[in-house]
Amino acid sequence: MSRRSGLEGSLLGTGFPFRGAYDLETYLETMRALVPRSAGVRRAGAAALDLAYVAAGRLDGFWEFGLKPWDMAAGVLLIREAGGLAADADGGEHYLESGNIVTGTPKVLRELVKVITPIWQARHP
Repeated sequence: MSRRSGLEGSLLGTGFPFRGAYDLETYLETMRALVPRSAGVRRAGAAALDLAYVAAGRLDGFWEFGLKPWDMAAGVLLIREAGGLAADADGGEHYLESGNIVTGTPKVLRELVKVITPIWQARHP
């Protein structure tokens, strides 16, 4: 895991909807909120790779919506073994069921959840 202690200066990863415009507005809103607070956002194209990058310290945090359990399980194990945390978009720990994941160092995750959760809850009451 990286040693980043917050969103400022952090490099984040995400995935974008690939089937039509699945929840595109939620992605755009989270991007609008996170880009100015971070050093930037990258998209590798595979959630499993992004999660491994978080565990290896190449990314400080990651979020994506609408994943399947097999997209997340191994990567979350790597992150937890490296000292990181994972949550779902509402801040809980049901990401394997919801398919919505937010990960990072403990402090980066805390700040990501503070930004993403209100956006998610407003768009998915």
